[in-house]
Amino acid sequence: MAAPNKKWWKKSVVYQVYWRSFCDSDGDGYGDLEGVIRKLDYIRELGVDIVWLNPVYESPDLDNGYDISDYEAIMRKAGTMETWERLLTEVHRRGMKLMMDLVVNHTSDRHPWFIESRSSRDNPKRDWYIWKDAKDGKEPNNWRSYFSPSAWEWDEATGQYYFHSFAPEQPDLNWRNPEVREAIYRMMTFWLDKGVDGFRLDAIALLAKPDDFPDADRPEDIRYLTNNPGLHDYLREMNERVLSRYDVVTVGEAAFVTPEEGLKFVGEDRRELDMLFHFEICDEMPGWDMIRFKQIQRRWYAGLWGKGTNSQFLNNHDHTRQVTRYGNDGPYRVQSAKLLATMLHTLPGVPYIYQGEEIGMTGVRFDSIEDYNDIAMINRYAEEVGKGRDPMEVFRELQALSRDNSRTPMQWDDSPNAGFTTGTPWIRVNPNYLEINAAKDRSSPDSVYRYYQELIRLRKEHDVMAYGDFEEWPEWMDDERLYVYTRSLDGVRWLILLNHSDEPVPFEWPERVRSLTLRLLLANYPPRGDESERTATLRPHEARIYELLDDARR
Repeated sequence: MAAPNKKWWKKSVVYQVYWRSFCDSDGDGYGDLEGVIRKLDYIRELGVDIVWLNPVYESPDLDNGYDISDYEAIMRKAGTMETWERLLTEVHRRGMKLMMDLVVNHTSDRHPWFIESRSSRDNPKRDWYIWKDAKDGKEPNNWRSYFSPSAWEWDEATGQYYFHSFAPEQPDLNWRNPEVREAIYRMMTFWLDKGVDGFRLDAIALLAKPDDFPDADRPEDIRYLTNNPGLHDYLREMNERVLSRYDVVTVGEAAFVTPEEGLKFVGEDRRELDMLFHFEICDEMPGWDMIRFKQIQRRWYAGLWGKGTNSQFLNNHDHTRQVTRYGNDGPYRVQSAKLLATMLHTLPGVPYIYQGEEIGMTGVRFDSIEDYNDIAMINRYAEEVGKGRDPMEVFRELQALSRDNSRTPMQWDDSPNAGFTTGTPWIRVNPNYLEINAAKDRSSPDSVYRYYQELIRLRKEHDVMAYGDFEEWPEWMDDERLYVYTRSLDGVRWLILLNHSDEPVPFEWPERVRSLTLRLLLANYPPRGDESERTATLRPHEARIYELLDDARR
């Protein structure tokens, strides 16, 4: 396959800052923009290129900032516009880019647009949101939302239902209305003119709604919320009117997309977005499944390579930390964290690092539902208990994949509250911060943090990691423990060996490499020098990256 066109962001590594859990500068228990500024040298030292900042716009903060009440103001918990502008300046001064998280599918119900919309049926902004009459005295259809049993909320004052894909306090905008689109484009231009370097576009696959909102045969399968006709018309218009006028990067959060659908978002000939997050892994693979993971990677590589760009990630603010969910957060935590990093940074696509991942932070299990802040978990708990189910059974069922697993405060050191705050943290700190923290990792030459630095350095120095073709070695395609593949570009070939299991696994070197020299570039265990033997033994969660050298390249 042809290598993709080269762009500045294709060799980048993105670091996600979930600011409310990152660093609290004023002791109120919430992270803030001043705290992010204080830690920029830490981020820069890691070697990343782009800082992705979760929403900081003015908000009632029902859904941790994803319910925006003013797109052009900064949430008081986060700081001020002056602080944000200083953050942007400091990010740029360190040679990094700032990518803002932007929510344009819905607003808060306290946004002035919605306050006007619900004030009367004949208000000029009534059609800025989606309003429907009752059907047979009930909701207009049987659709669920992400956070509640119905996607419709009754408004007593005006006698109609409004539509919400998430919480009732997050009404969906009506993208069919050109006035709505114009307002969104003006707002995006406001931020781009300030100098932001791109957007992560939240829930972007939900913008278009069907004509008639038909009942769903299986309302629990909420795929009907996404990828409806007209979506790509909106994205092309957004690109033409706004994005194409700036040298920026965009990534779309696109649930329920196949590679074929995904290419519509990121195809370089379509002029919509640059990258996307698909969720075939994080939403649809509850625990590690090597065979399924390989199949997903194959399909997306075949569908996008040379035509559009994928993203590589296994955790974020919505998904349990990767070493807990997909690795081993016990005796092999360090090795497992390094293996997962090796895999994500050497597979095709742009790698994303979620804060704390680079020190091997783990998920957490609190003792009670009262300890959780995740609105999705709390609402589902209430719904299931309301059906008469045992509360403890429901709690245990929801606990493993609660979004709060990844939202506990960043573990900076072993001081109280992990150095995150001098006050009472908005969510409890993971008790293992005494053992797992950034200060400890940065002081050790063999830590997870130092390993991430080496991976990022390799990406910066070698185009093969970003642009090289991907090929699995057929002998191990159906192996449940070993993942063996190469990246190749312009005569350079790298071999990646991964043992994603808790047991040692023998690896017999195939004939085709015995005439080659294998130069070890990076490994998460001390080298054994077994490249010249017929069989190597890969230790539990062992990862190795080799350069394959023939006579001409030795």
